[in-house]
Amino acid sequence: MDLDLRTGLADSTDSSDGSTDDALLILTEADRLLVRAQRPAFGDLDEMQKRKYIRVLVAFGRTNFFFDKGRPRGFEYDLLMEYEKQLNQGRKSPNDKVKLFFIPVPFDELLTKLRNGEGDIAAAGLTVTPERAQQVSFTRPYISNVKEVVVTHAAYPAMTSLNDLSGKSVLVRRGSSYVTHLRMLSERFDKSGLASIKINEADPRLSTEDILEMVDSGAVDLTVADEHVATMWSALLSNLRVQSSLAVHKGGAIAWATRPNSPQLIESLNAFIKENRKGSLIGNILFSRYYKNNRWITNPVSAEDRERLVQMRGLFETYAARYDMDWLELVAQGYQESGLDQSRRSSAGAIGVMQLLQSTASDRSVGIDDIHDLENNIHAGAKYMAHLLSRYLTDPEMDRAVKMDFAWASYNAGPNRIRRLRELARERQLDPNRWFANVEVLAAEKIGRETVDYVRNINKYAIAYKLFFNAQRDAAGAN
Repeated sequence: MDLDLRTGLADSTDSSDGSTDDALLILTEADRLLVRAQRPAFGDLDEMQKRKYIRVLVAFGRTNFFFDKGRPRGFEYDLLMEYEKQLNQGRKSPNDKVKLFFIPVPFDELLTKLRNGEGDIAAAGLTVTPERAQQVSFTRPYISNVKEVVVTHAAYPAMTSLNDLSGKSVLVRRGSSYVTHLRMLSERFDKSGLASIKINEADPRLSTEDILEMVDSGAVDLTVADEHVATMWSALLSNLRVQSSLAVHKGGAIAWATRPNSPQLIESLNAFIKENRKGSLIGNILFSRYYKNNRWITNPVSAEDRERLVQMRGLFETYAARYDMDWLELVAQGYQESGLDQSRRSSAGAIGVMQLLQSTASDRSVGIDDIHDLENNIHAGAKYMAHLLSRYLTDPEMDRAVKMDFAWASYNAGPNRIRRLRELARERQLDPNRWFANVEVLAAEKIGRETVDYVRNINKYAIAYKLFFNAQRDAAGAN
């Protein structure tokens, strides 16, 4: 077992759901160190140098901080590791060196935990705002003049001005600054007699990067994103077109945050940022080295896939209703599993649309034979999901959407493994009753990206289906 003290990870695998995995059942020494480091501690850089580590609060995501084969990577991680090198120049003995200790926390808790002494730096692509500046101190920006720009699919008709957004549907993350600025633009359209923008707000559990992937697949036509993020991802997602000349907002600044009583730390960070601005380091981060083998989502409402859905719709509606589920979410799960292809067989023996093993379907908790039959296959998948929900996810504190996230994770990785991750989340001071930005962080550490991507992709496909059917209904109503 290889301990990574930067994040408190234990590099281990759990090859079967029924096996005992000490890395999940008990706290490793690295996990214990992480818990100790999260205990409140204050002081400036001189005290951090005495204790030999600086705690960096980061938000788990797909750009700023993520895991690649169990190791921390990402925009903020790579940049701050360069800061660690500069901080330790001239320190030859390993015992004298200061280590950066990265602690993933939910984005909306970053500044609170920073002020409470649970970290020393908050690094999560934070935009400097007057409200935030009243709570914390910001370094000088490491990215200045940030633009929020329109991003389209490559096949989308050319746009020459922001007025081309009039009457269009734009999908952006709920609660983001993109929503605020699109609303301001739409109000200007209303006053000038132009049709308003149809702002679709995606579940905040999905990131801007998730929405960019949906645009790349063709499932969504338009979104808005920070230009530097969209540009980086366009190098990987070849169907993205970043419309840099179409900015809904300009002049933003992104910086790191510290507690107000840390002038030495601010001075040290500012000296580093002055020498390592955007372009000299950040612009050279190659995300392709982490995501080159990633399986990107495809368009679930393409003509070919719509034809399959038409043939199966009645079955999905029937069994979703029987087990009190959203039929489009069940379709999204089937699409993630097999592309709605009943002929699909996995190397492990999983069968059909819902990619179940016959042994799972035949178990008394499901009790359905011959899942080579399409109807039996969809029925078995829905019934197994209902079993996961009723047996493992009965906590009244969880809302339905969160229960579905955990059920999907359990369907993919096994319910016992997810149960152990929830136990570890509690020990690691994460919320065991929240998947996104909490238990999914541990899934990425302990299992890898498969289960994390599985849950995220189903959420993305469900949004794509709902947007498609809503658009169809609106079009029918207009006629």
